[in-house]
Amino acid sequence: MARRIVGAEEAASLIPSGARIGMSGFTGSGYPKAVPMALARRIAEGNLRGEKFQVSVFTGASTGPELDGALALAGGVHLRLPYQSDPETRKRINAGEMDYMDIHLSHVAQYLEYGFLGKLDYAVVEVTAIREDGLLVPATSVGNNRTWMEQAEKIILEVNSWQPIELEGMHDIYYGVDLPPHRKPIPLVTPAQRIGSPYFHVPLDKVVAVVETNSPDRNSAFKAPDEASRRIAGHILEFLAWEVEEGRVPQSLLPLQSGVGNIANAVLFGLAEGPFENMTSYTEVIQDGMIRLLKSGKLASASATAFSISPEALEGVMADIGEFRDKIILRPQDISNHPEIIRRLGVIAMNAMIEADIYGNVNSTHVMGSRIQNGIGGSGDFARNGYLAIFMAPSMAQAGAISTIVPMVSHVDHTEHDVDVIVTEQGLADLRGLSPRQRARLIIEKCAHPDARPLLRDYQDRAERLAFGKHTPHLLAESLSWHGRYLRTGRMLPGAGD
Repeated sequence: MARRIVGAEEAASLIPSGARIGMSGFTGSGYPKAVPMALARRIAEGNLRGEKFQVSVFTGASTGPELDGALALAGGVHLRLPYQSDPETRKRINAGEMDYMDIHLSHVAQYLEYGFLGKLDYAVVEVTAIREDGLLVPATSVGNNRTWMEQAEKIILEVNSWQPIELEGMHDIYYGVDLPPHRKPIPLVTPAQRIGSPYFHVPLDKVVAVVETNSPDRNSAFKAPDEASRRIAGHILEFLAWEVEEGRVPQSLLPLQSGVGNIANAVLFGLAEGPFENMTSYTEVIQDGMIRLLKSGKLASASATAFSISPEALEGVMADIGEFRDKIILRPQDISNHPEIIRRLGVIAMNAMIEADIYGNVNSTHVMGSRIQNGIGGSGDFARNGYLAIFMAPSMAQAGAISTIVPMVSHVDHTEHDVDVIVTEQGLADLRGLSPRQRARLIIEKCAHPDARPLLRDYQDRAERLAFGKHTPHLLAESLSWHGRYLRTGRMLPGAGD
């Protein structure tokens, strides 16, 4: 491997136009930095000469500006999947200048293994170290890296000395995933169980370049919980306490999954002050609130595929790395998000949403029905298969101009059949065991902002009288114009006018 060390420009020069590249990275952790930037420079220089040069980029989830931002700005991405959060990438997707495939995170690895995405030409993967025996120490995310390196024709490694060598031993890379009809059960029955290797096992003859780097991850600080987030967290904690009291979940709860974001982090901070002890987590990302729970002893273990923590939280982890290495497990995302394991463990899923309609359908990806925000990520993996599927958002968006509870969502990511609980700062609607019309009344009264309730009540009353069917009554033309009212007036509340 030492004989294959080259500069980033030389490594990037190996990648041809039209290549399909699997790159490491998940929520701003463990993504390659030097090679994507060198590739972006090469593409930009080619553009000046009138050369058309684009590649398709597959990752675990979102990455950072050195990857998504640089390649998007250079106009170098033909197809991007499965999740992104970069402003320039989002802008080009919504302008129709970049194709984007938004899919469940648990599907990505098997889509490639099944041949649905074509041949993978290159894997560009950041690692912490290459051992003398050729095994690779993974970095702060695992994502789809095992699959990328298994499926790619050629591999480029970025060895990032910024990644702490103390990460060695934290990972659990499972190599027992077979294709149908030879697929076998994955032997994982508790969140803290280890079933694989701490290392990536890679055919060394595939490695065509090794690039040495020293670059930090994009560790974004979380905002302190605001009043709405604290109230949402309070409603969820009260609900979970009720579930314990009713005997449906143990005092330690069931394994927790929490999506990325400030509201989800506020729930985790609330759990640190709650009555639950010896909790576990089976999730996608380790966030600040989870680190706090681990430090307090309230969370016994956390299984994920990546870190998504602030610089301050990372310093705290590194200061006590010996303790955290035993409590945190980073797995490939086709294990962390595996539907059968999620169902087997009985995971309680808590995810953010953009909007929900009165029947419980949830939009978590599109603004006003057509403008992609980030993507569905892993929320569908956990919502469809978890013991409980909780979705949360403030009741109003756009500085109070638009209700997040609407007659009909402008884009459906999670159907009413997969959603158990809707929560806003106004309250919590437990939808289990309710018919559509019962759900509608409860969501309006519990979750909608008081300013939006009259419009929603009026819509529901007229829909129940006038709709073609009475099971899930809708006035389709009116429900679809709800978002158009906001586009025309900038407000979607009583008195705004049409």
